[in-house]
Amino acid sequence: MARKPTKGYFVKGHFVAEGSELDLELKRELKGEVSKTDLKKHSDRLQQLGQQLLTLRPALMEPLGVPDKLLDALAEAKRITDFEGKRRQMQYIGKLMRQLDEAAIAAIEHALQVQHQGSAADTERLHQAEQWRDRLLADDQALTDWLSLDPQADVQRLRSLIRQARKDAQATPERPGQAPRHGKSYREIFQIVRATLDARADTLSTTDAP
Repeated sequence: MARKPTKGYFVKGHFVAEGSELDLELKRELKGEVSKTDLKKHSDRLQQLGQQLLTLRPALMEPLGVPDKLLDALAEAKRITDFEGKRRQMQYIGKLMRQLDEAAIAAIEHALQVQHQGSAADTERLHQAEQWRDRLLADDQALTDWLSLDPQADVQRLRSLIRQARKDAQATPERPGQAPRHGKSYREIFQIVRATLDARADTLSTTDAP
């Protein structure tokens, strides 16, 4: 006896059996209901946001007005070292995140974005400071270029540090397979350059602020 053909229909070339999970999901979507897939995606997104909140700086966290229960849960998650305990705590944080309204979630996303942009800018200034330090040590003309960027720089001190850093480099030549060793002057040049670049960035951000 031949089996009765499965009832169903095709959606974008794929057969959907009547009564299947996909069929029920499509019907919910037609009715304007939220599908299980969308609910799962939303839940995963909020749990990931909760995970990222663990790294948010206090200065950015405070203005958000995050509920005390969620703040306590985040603080507890930072203390937990056990893997399974951490996983359960993050699930609890995800549950608390789902209780927030869309405005609160949007504010959290914005704060995380601000932090990420700030971190990227910090990394870029770090690379710039390393490049300037290496230029100052490699080329005398670089000091003139730097003074055009920082006219208030202590020229005599910089020249002294550069001379000493060059002497230190000659006294401790690089060895194959070992990282080069640098003296105090080398580090001080970097600190001076980095502080100047940070100050310029702060000044620019204040000027650009509305």
